[in-house]
Amino acid sequence: MKFGTKVIHAGIEPDPSTGAIMTPIFQTSTYVQESLGKHKGFAYARSQNPTRAALEANLAALENGARALCFGSGLAAINALLQTLNPGDEIISTNDLYGGTHRLFTKIFGRFGIKTHFIGMDEPAAIEQYLNKNTKLIWIETPTNPMLNIIDLEAVCAIAKKHNIRTCVDNTFASPYLQTPIDLGADVVMHSATKYIGGHSDVVHGALICKDEAFAEELAFIQNAAGAVPGPQDCFLLLRGIKTLHLRVQRACDNARAIAHFLKDHPKVKDIYYPGFESHKGHAIAKRQMRDFGGMISFTLKEDTREAAAKVLEKTHYFSLAESLGGVESLIGHPASMTHASISRAERLALGLSDSLIRLSLGIEDVEDLIADLKQALDQ
Repeated sequence: MKFGTKVIHAGIEPDPSTGAIMTPIFQTSTYVQESLGKHKGFAYARSQNPTRAALEANLAALENGARALCFGSGLAAINALLQTLNPGDEIISTNDLYGGTHRLFTKIFGRFGIKTHFIGMDEPAAIEQYLNKNTKLIWIETPTNPMLNIIDLEAVCAIAKKHNIRTCVDNTFASPYLQTPIDLGADVVMHSATKYIGGHSDVVHGALICKDEAFAEELAFIQNAAGAVPGPQDCFLLLRGIKTLHLRVQRACDNARAIAHFLKDHPKVKDIYYPGFESHKGHAIAKRQMRDFGGMISFTLKEDTREAAAKVLEKTHYFSLAESLGGVESLIGHPASMTHASISRAERLALGLSDSLIRLSLGIEDVEDLIADLKQALDQ
């Protein structure tokens, strides 16, 4: 089944009671049982919900995984994954990553004796020097947030398998339309489904997709026991958004390509971080493991100050100044004070995340309007 067919049909069946083509919102907290221990597969809505079950089946198919599990947010999904670890365990993580993930690793799970090493993964072989008997998880973001670094998934996953270490890939920036990490050797894929999968900036949601059914069952126990599950209406909104995922993401990729070339020629722009450029150090890897180069761009200004960035951020009209990404509308943000504010300035600067860095999430508007909007903001 091709991807454009999967988003419409995989895991989805018309409602047997009515023939409804859209999975209904089963807005219920409990289910009537025929007799003691006898029910239709649903007993209590924290444990199972038909709307959520349809979404999980669909997500598993999109990522070519054995099973998917849905959560109330992307961070709730990561939290569940980390609950499979024990005090004394260690994580090797991408050093350029979403600030909320960094905060969860360090400020929450660091308190419980789980240590995270944040390293550059541009050279996968360098990972081996950080591995020891306590290493239990390698956490990968690619493309990374916000510097758009590209990590060779096949190479990193091969190293992990050699040492019997589990890998999880945050696939939020790419979406399953552009990249399927399980096909490249990953054990688990994580999505902040709030972003491209939902695609309409109207739901907060997270998901884990597992290559292995046995590990999925372990996570399902945590999902039920800890209870950080999404409501059925949120799941319905995700099912709705997924149906146009391939169309939306491709349009965002096309818009990003045009915007990147515009920025490249603008006299006030210093550096552009976009893996679609051949000059990008990860371009060849991105070309090999992704189907396009994504709808995200980051760039810095020649006047490398927060104040200069603020002047641009506050002058756009079609680019809305807001957190998040992956919606149908284009967004503009300032990682240093928004998504990555919880990371120290010294750490940010060491990664190249300067005070003038601006991150764009391209939506599906007409690109001529988006270029004109950026031009007037930069020219002012």
